[in-house]
Amino acid sequence: MPPITIREMRREDVVIWRDMRARLYGEDPSLLPEIEGYFAGRSDISIAFMAECARPAGFIELGLRNYAEGCTTSPVPYIEGLYVEEEHRRSGIGRALVAAGERWAKQRGHAEIASDALVENGTSLSAHRSYGFAEVERIICFRKTLT
Repeated sequence: MPPITIREMRREDVVIWRDMRARLYGEDPSLLPEIEGYFAGRSDISIAFMAECARPAGFIELGLRNYAEGCTTSPVPYIEGLYVEEEHRRSGIGRALVAAGERWAKQRGHAEIASDALVENGTSLSAHRSYGFAEVERIICFRKTLT
């Protein structure tokens, strides 16, 4: 396997990044405007990294949240999105992306980092544990349409 390179997202990554976000989140008209907002400095994404292994293989997006469950500091660097292309999973790319996010957070003086996963997403839960995250709580979210 070619070496893994992790680098900050660049403007020329817009289409690749958008396509990977669509594979993670599903098609959504807000995917491209969110990326454009990142490059314009008006985004909830504080930093985004691309993983390359001969070609683009994944990304991580981090934001700063005022609060994160189980954390004692504020703001908290938060993994808002983490994606690795299917053919590159279980190859160390996710771990390398998380490590890049951790380095970025430490360089800015943060003492902790947070993330989340859906309760039923066993793959993500297992990956988070392998990256050194500790589960701090489980919640069920509710929604009601107001008429």
